[in-house]
Amino acid sequence: MTQGRTRTMDATFAPVVENPRAGGRIVLVCEHASNHIPARWGDLGLSAEQRRAHIAWDPGALAVARGLARQLDAVLVHAPVSRLVYDCNRAPDMAGAMPARSEVHDIPGNAAITGDERLARTESVYLPWVHGLHAVIQRRIALGQHPVIVTVHSFTPIYFGKPRRVELGVIHDADPALAVAILAAAQRHTRLNAELNAPYSALDDVTHTLRLQATPYGLPNVMLEIRNDLIADASACAAMAQTLAPVINMGVVEIQRQAKAG
Repeated sequence: MTQGRTRTMDATFAPVVENPRAGGRIVLVCEHASNHIPARWGDLGLSAEQRRAHIAWDPGALAVARGLARQLDAVLVHAPVSRLVYDCNRAPDMAGAMPARSEVHDIPGNAAITGDERLARTESVYLPWVHGLHAVIQRRIALGQHPVIVTVHSFTPIYFGKPRRVELGVIHDADPALAVAILAAAQRHTRLNAELNAPYSALDDVTHTLRLQATPYGLPNVMLEIRNDLIADASACAAMAQTLAPVINMGVVEIQRQAKAG
C-alpha cells in the first residue's frame, strides 16, 4: 500500500520470449541483454559512451544466446531494459539492483533514488521479469519437460585495471552438477580457458535468477560467463554459440547419466 492505494505490477517492460514452443528442455535466460534506458528515466546522467559500455549491459550475450537457442531448439527469455535501471539478476534489497556505482563509474541517476522510485522500478521492470520467466518455466514443468535453466552473460577482459585470463566462467548456485559437467566438456572439447566459479561465484550474489527460478524446483541450472572480447561482433558470437552448444548438450547428457546411475 502506497499513499492510500494499492499499486499493481506494470507490465510495460515484460521480458521478451523467443522460440516459446521450442522442443528442447533448455530454457536460456539473458538478464543483461539490453542497454536500453526508457525515456521515463532519461539517461541516468550517463554519456552515450557509458550507455554503450559493459556497465549498462552484457555486450554479445544476447547474440550468443540467440545462436544457442537455434542450435539447441531452446526457448530464450531476455530482459528489454538496461541493468542500470534495474538489474534483473538482483533482488530488490540488493545494492546492485539499482546501482549507484558500477566498477569505476558513478551512476548519477541512481545516486539518491527514493523508496517510491525503487518501488516504481521494481514494479515496472523486475516483477514483470520474475513472473514472466517463472511462467515460461512452470509451463514446461507442467508439460513434464523438467527444464534445464542456463543463464548467459558476458564480462570484461579488464576489471578495476586487472586483466582476466579466464575466457569462460561456469558458475553454479546450490547444485554444482550441471556446472561441473559443462566445465569438464568445455575443457575437453574446446580451447577456451574455462574455470569453475570465475570470474564470479554465488558468493558475489550473481546467482539470484538460478536461486529463485531453478533451485526451489530441483531443476538443473548453470550460469555461463563469456569474456566479451571473444564475442565482439556477429561472427564471433555465432562462432561462440557453435562452440558452446555441444558443450551444454554434453553437460545435460552427463547429468542425465548420473541421475540414472543413481
